[in-house]
Amino acid sequence: MHYSHKKILRSTFIRYAMKRTNCSITLLSLCIALALQACGHGNAGENRDRATTGIDGPEAFIVKRDSLSSSIRIPGELKAYQEVDLYAKVNSFIKTLKVDIGSEVKAGQLLAVLDAPEINSQLAAAESRLKSQEAPYISSKATYERLLETSKTPGTVSRNDLDIAFAKQESDLAQFEAAKANLREIIANRNYLEIKAPFDGVITARNVSPGAYVGPSGRGSELPIFTLREQKNLRLVVNVPEGYISYLSRENTVAFTVKALPNRHFEAKVSRLAGALDNRLRSQRTEMDVRNTDGALLPGMVAEVSIPIKSRPGSFVIPSSAVLNSTEGMYIIKISGGKTIWVPITVGGNGTGKTEIFGDIREKDTLILRASEEFRDQAGIAGSPIVK
Repeated sequence: MHYSHKKILRSTFIRYAMKRTNCSITLLSLCIALALQACGHGNAGENRDRATTGIDGPEAFIVKRDSLSSSIRIPGELKAYQEVDLYAKVNSFIKTLKVDIGSEVKAGQLLAVLDAPEINSQLAAAESRLKSQEAPYISSKATYERLLETSKTPGTVSRNDLDIAFAKQESDLAQFEAAKANLREIIANRNYLEIKAPFDGVITARNVSPGAYVGPSGRGSELPIFTLREQKNLRLVVNVPEGYISYLSRENTVAFTVKALPNRHFEAKVSRLAGALDNRLRSQRTEMDVRNTDGALLPGMVAEVSIPIKSRPGSFVIPSSAVLNSTEGMYIIKISGGKTIWVPITVGGNGTGKTEIFGDIREKDTLILRASEEFRDQAGIAGSPIVK
């Protein structure tokens, strides 16, 4: 092909390629413009909707005084009103057991008879010693009385003889009283051979059998003969946390339930407050007296105690979502002058989605309903808050 023809064809191809490229660029530019226009219309519509409804501030509420009436549930334990382990006072053997586990006994009832033969021997010896000391005392007393009567006649009895007779009488009297005291001691020890109930109750443990050797704790018998518990009256023991001790006082009534009787509800009155906090649990031991005439409740049962909580004077009750629990402390977020202000507070009771608070807060203050750390202290807010 001639060179001029080649040159003409090459210039024609270049113009055709450039024309195709310009068409592609024009088409791409048109698509981008349409997309931007669509986005612009969307933002404009959203802004128009927001301007129409006014929803551009955080949800808030106006503080007003309210009352908090709820309860907390904490575990407690039922204990016998009186409980005692019965040991033998003297070293002896079990002769007879009159009761067993589950026996209901009355105060003064005989529970067991013990046998200690050496005590009978000691008793006989003490009685003989008493008689041997009684005779000299009677003789010396009679001698002194005769000399005293005779001395009323002047010159018949010297003063020295009268004093000697009186001293002999006092010495014999002292020995006679010592013999009587020794006899009383042995009789008292013999009475310890009968184990009697100190109060009305139920025998809940028996650790020996007839013939067993028993004695004081740590001497011949590590375990008690019987364990006696009073069950007609029980103690409900609750360790109330420090934050709730102000809600309970004497004569307050609390309700409780036990797992063994899920369909029954019981009540008890606060009878005793420890008046101090436990060093380990930081709680106050509180006791309630419980009447248990039907015997349905047993010592050792775990109870679920419901303690009523009512707001205290001078407090505000707000939704729990308005309380901000941050690493720096407890706060509520107040809206004032178009800014969010963190106000430190102290939290009291809570329940049913509400919390009792104390702090620098007044009625008709505006607080953020759902507090979070996204609302920084002294930060401005966009638009007006939505007050609910």
